[in-house]
Amino acid sequence: MSDYGKRLLSKGMSGADVEELQIRLAGFRGTLPDGEFGPGTELQVTKFQADVMKQSSPSGEADSLTLKAIDEFADRFPIDFSRLKCRCGKCEGFGRGNFKGKYLGNQKVEAFHLYEYPGIHRMLLWAVRAAHFYMPEHRFTFSSGYRCSVDNQQHHRNTTNHCGKAVDLDIKLERGENKQDDLIKCRVVRGKLVELSNAQIGWTAKNRKSLEPDNVAPTWVHYDVRSYEPKYLADRYFCTDLAALNARVPISF
Repeated sequence: MSDYGKRLLSKGMSGADVEELQIRLAGFRGTLPDGEFGPGTELQVTKFQADVMKQSSPSGEADSLTLKAIDEFADRFPIDFSRLKCRCGKCEGFGRGNFKGKYLGNQKVEAFHLYEYPGIHRMLLWAVRAAHFYMPEHRFTFSSGYRCSVDNQQHHRNTTNHCGKAVDLDIKLERGENKQDDLIKCRVVRGKLVELSNAQIGWTAKNRKSLEPDNVAPTWVHYDVRSYEPKYLADRYFCTDLAALNARVPISF
């Protein structure tokens, strides 16, 4: 992303700065961080300009005002990494990089990949910011973030999503609300994430952000990127603190 912030980005362009733009706008329809500014990326920019910047005639081009608005958007919705750290008491919060290329059983698919990724996927956390923006009526908090292999052993589980590829969002209930209210709210939130952030319920489609269905996660919202191809799960997409998530650079054009 060395060139991010140095040029206007528009349809037909490519590069590491386009990839960075795609990451930061992951919650606005969303596309893949392939570094190619195509129709999907143009839609991301257009949605951000219309919904966040309140532009009546969004250009779909990421000019300096748009890039600065994205930075301001990040400041409006900071991410509390203390709530994302693993609670095992053994690792430093985001695993120890163990088990890369090793899988649970004989199925070499991401759902069974035991690798402890080096942090939380940046696209996932930028997408969470959009959830806060689009649904201010809800008070979200992280109920679960990173779970390394030690934490899995401590709790007698073998799932791998939370080794950097998933977060769980909890919706704080108002006084007098009950579990049924919680279930309904989570169902509505999932529907909006499908509509607004190009997510899917379940893991059928490749390269889409995924949500656990309510029969698996009835009173929380599980959001993950386990359906991404390996190239979109490279170590460089993961972060362990707010500075790395924001990757703030001066806008100089």
